[in-house]
Amino acid sequence: MAWWGKLIGGTLGFMMGGPLGALLGSSIGHQFDSGRRRAGGFDVGGQERTQAAFFTATFSVMGHLAKADGQVSEHEIQAARSLMHQMRLNKAQREAAIDLFEKGKEPDFPLDAVLHQFRSECHRRTTLLRMFLEIQVQAAWADGRIDSAENRILAHVGEVLGFSTAEIEQLVNLVSGAAGQGQSGHRMQPLEDAYQVLGISADAPDGEVKKAYRRLTNQHHPDKLVAKGMPEEMIQLANEKTQEIRNAWERVRDHRAAQN
Repeated sequence: MAWWGKLIGGTLGFMMGGPLGALLGSSIGHQFDSGRRRAGGFDVGGQERTQAAFFTATFSVMGHLAKADGQVSEHEIQAARSLMHQMRLNKAQREAAIDLFEKGKEPDFPLDAVLHQFRSECHRRTTLLRMFLEIQVQAAWADGRIDSAENRILAHVGEVLGFSTAEIEQLVNLVSGAAGQGQSGHRMQPLEDAYQVLGISADAPDGEVKKAYRRLTNQHHPDKLVAKGMPEEMIQLANEKTQEIRNAWERVRDHRAAQN
């Protein structure tokens, strides 16, 4: 949690600036040593700044999504708690995450401003942005469905972050499909889903399948994602994504071997 330690220590400065800085500053302002506050922006490498932006945007937008239909369900609250547990947040981080979640639920939450700044802070790194969007889709699916209000917000979030309608729908289908497999026990992953995970068509040659698998595995390697700006606390999510890619590759590989 190097980024968090530097943030609390004051070496990142008190404000990131913009809506993300305002959200983060108000959520953890009481934890700062006032004698070391600085008026300027972050004064170290961009990695820590991106990690702070990812943390801030993740929990505040999750809160906004949870409130989309007018009522936050226990399933949605549990989804946020589960993410905090996966990230192994310490007490102070959990308090900040909960506060950000609550701020996202407020009527005047500046969704567009938050998303635009987040995209900028990520330097448009598609892998990071997709991981963020996938977390939001999973949160929306926490109660086993995505209602029309949540769907509109997810579509808008994806659009602002630079994803096409088809990409967003594909991600929703993948998340819902994975949830269905989890509920049904050991059911084999649908072949169509495996191809979607790999981002290739079913008629792609074997060489292209292997190339896609290697490319995605390289892009989603936990160490590389952290280096690009994903908080270290989310490394478990990166490991799960890497396993998802491997499972898809093995599903396609085994199917093709059986056909020969």
